[in-house]
Amino acid sequence: MLRKAGSLLFTWIILFIIAVHPVLAQNYRFQVPLMDVSVFANKDGTVSIDYMIEFANDPGASPIDFVDIGLPTADYDLRTVTATINGAAIRNITKSDYIKNGIALGLGANAIRAGQRGKVQARINTVRKMIYKANTKEAEPYASFQFSPTWFDGKFAHGKTSMTVTLYLPEGLNNEEPRYFPPKPWAGGDKPESGFDSQGRVFYRWKWDGATPYTQYTFGAAFPARLVASNALVTEPLINIDLEEWLPGIFCMVFGGFWIFLPIWGVIASRKRKLQYLPPKISIEGHGIKRGLTAIEAAILMESPVDKVLTMLLFSVLKKGAARVITREPLKLEIPKIIPEELQSYEKKFLSAMSVDDNKARRTRLQALIVDLVKEVAEKMRGFSRRETVAYYEDIMRRAWQQVESADTPEMKMEKYDEQMEWTMLDRRFTDRTRDVFGPRPVYVPTWWWRYDPNISRPSSPSTPQGNVPVSLPSLPGSDFAASVVNGIQSFSAGIVGNVNSFTEGITQKTNPIPVSRSSSGRSGGSGCACACACAGCACACAGGGR
Repeated sequence: MLRKAGSLLFTWIILFIIAVHPVLAQNYRFQVPLMDVSVFANKDGTVSIDYMIEFANDPGASPIDFVDIGLPTADYDLRTVTATINGAAIRNITKSDYIKNGIALGLGANAIRAGQRGKVQARINTVRKMIYKANTKEAEPYASFQFSPTWFDGKFAHGKTSMTVTLYLPEGLNNEEPRYFPPKPWAGGDKPESGFDSQGRVFYRWKWDGATPYTQYTFGAAFPARLVASNALVTEPLINIDLEEWLPGIFCMVFGGFWIFLPIWGVIASRKRKLQYLPPKISIEGHGIKRGLTAIEAAILMESPVDKVLTMLLFSVLKKGAARVITREPLKLEIPKIIPEELQSYEKKFLSAMSVDDNKARRTRLQALIVDLVKEVAEKMRGFSRRETVAYYEDIMRRAWQQVESADTPEMKMEKYDEQMEWTMLDRRFTDRTRDVFGPRPVYVPTWWWRYDPNISRPSSPSTPQGNVPVSLPSLPGSDFAASVVNGIQSFSAGIVGNVNSFTEGITQKTNPIPVSRSSSGRSGGSGCACACACAGCACACAGGGR
């Protein structure tokens, strides 16, 4: 009896400790394999931030039930924050109790259990007081901002993170105006990928597979202040910028709940060194629509991923009878000695590159092909409006899908899809939409599909045609056909292109070289704080630890 009473007393003591100090009963340990952050500087002077963070909870660790994300300032609109966990909406979104400026995402029943993975996506639509007015020696005022993606306490987070950070600047920049700050303490390369997105916004993108989830990295950019609402800019204190020489930046962070100001000295090239983007000549707006571009040229203009552009080239030469796939993995082509005369110059260069057996040499030729194609499109776009032209070809793409989706029979649907395939591939949702259109229903493959799929024999010429249906070609479930199309893009990424980012970087280095930045030895008089301040070095864990 005494033993039982003692046991009950011990149990109550443990329960009391857990109730009063829940941290003591929890063991947080996790990795962050992937983090993708996009920061949008808006014309109204606010900033929007998109996060995609993948967590891998350690075996035996406590569930990750809350995710805390640090924000750049305390002036944000909590009502506009949306988030999901593995695609399921997160309803419990509050201010964080563990980060001075941050939000807490309560995962509830979707908490990431021990040994499991979870993908958290969050959209913070409105963050204010992040873009600073900068003093310059130039006639035109500049604005700038710096940003640090949220990071996590090293006592709980470990491993490597494949981190991508993209800064989007307001619309209306010409090729001389935007600037970037070399990221610190980033070892993934100072020079970012850059270009224009579909809305004409300049972007800078850094990616590094060797980042760590417990390190604060700082990124930044500058642009003419005229592009944002003047009453939204932070004016006190000012950041001093000398565009002809140096641009020092100041950032801040939270450590144990206290602000510590740290200087980071960044450098940009002089104003005389022009910044160019992909494609450089297209960035200078003209007037009117440039009609007559091919679908592949339109894909370059719309900055489609290079692996998709190359897949469009593959399908184009197959449809014209200029090649046949011998094996898909690895991708090898049989190219006839006499090729069709109607081939475009870039299609001939594509066949020449694909005829090379050495992987490195083939990649180099394919990169040269895209570089030449960019230059050709830029020349054709001289004097025309890029924005109006992109809208024109997006409309062609939409109408192409309408023809496919409105076809009455599976046979007619496939016929329209075959006719409009190169235009439908301009769609960023091409693969998903192809799956949706055909679904599980059987479809007849196109007459040229045997050149793409080695498992399909060459069709014979039927003596009695049965309508528009090629009787000698098999039918496939629509989902299988869609998967086969998708695999074409994936095979280029994996087997031919390799790492898409590094492949693209080899192209953009020639089409949009960015000035090299060097470290400044000068000091800045003044300060500005516009970075995402998360819980680093303090006792709480920013991914639910301490809950």
